Amino acid sequence: MFGLTSLGRLVALPMVVGSLLVTPAEAKKTNIGGLYAISIAGFKIGKGTLSLAMKGNAYSAKVSLAPAGIGTLFSTGKGGAEASGWLVGSKVVPSKYRMASHASNIDFYVKLNQGSGHIRSSDVAPQFKPNAERIKVTRRHKRNAIDPLSAALMPVGRAKDSLGPKACSRKLPIFDGWTRFDIKLSYQGTKEVSGRGYDGPVVVCKARWVPIAGHRPSKESVKRMARANMEIWIAPLGRDNVLIPYRISMDTKNGRLVVEATKLSVDGAGREQAARR
Repeated sequence: MFGLTSLGRLVALPMVVGSLLVTPAEAKKTNIGGLYAISIAGFKIGKGTLSLAMKGNAYSAKVSLAPAGIGTLFSTGKGGAEASGWLVGSKVVPSKYRMASHASNIDFYVKLNQGSGHIRSSDVAPQFKPNAERIKVTRRHKRNAIDPLSAALMPVGRAKDSLGPKACSRKLPIFDGWTRFDIKLSYQGTKEVSGRGYDGPVVVCKARWVPIAGHRPSKESVKRMARANMEIWIAPLGRDNVLIPYRISMDTKNGRLVVEATKLSVDGAGREQAARR
């Protein structure tokens, strides 16, 4: 559960004019696959996979997480999530999201139905225990919010903006089924990476987690997350105007948590742009 929640929280609307949409007849399909390593304080604790398909303005994405390295010694947690929706200009407009995981002998489940940039309905298990301090999630908090996996897709309005400050100029309003929070990004610069299926520049964004609702303000874990040093590297894969996380890192009480791509592959439209060799 920790891995799924952390990845989702780091990674996450009105429609624009129909002339921006690509019709299915014109659309070319792009498939992106990724393997990610998850470590804390330099010790590998987990591994993840990403599968993303884009055709025209439609997308579908799946992730899975499982223990690896020393994580197999103390954790039986594993799970996955999937999401689908549309990319409209520089906006992500999700349709569906589902997450299921098992950790500490507890099953976790989330199902979100979304539309027009809002959370229309949600089904989660287990429910939070009643607590007077917890900030209640209301219908207002579910407006202009997206699921954690869809938040990992970061489109820009113009391809030429994908490697500059505008790539990080965004606030990701995320609802994970239990809590509502924002991830605020700001531009730090660019780096060159190579050797993992993508050779070229990545944009480095500083990230800040801002709790909105569903949390208990006095909890030390909430306070720690709000002040944690976070960073996200994003790369244009498959299309120059759509970026996805290459590396996510943040401070935790046990050391630096890092989720980083170990292998990436792109098939279909956009291969030449993604390779950048």
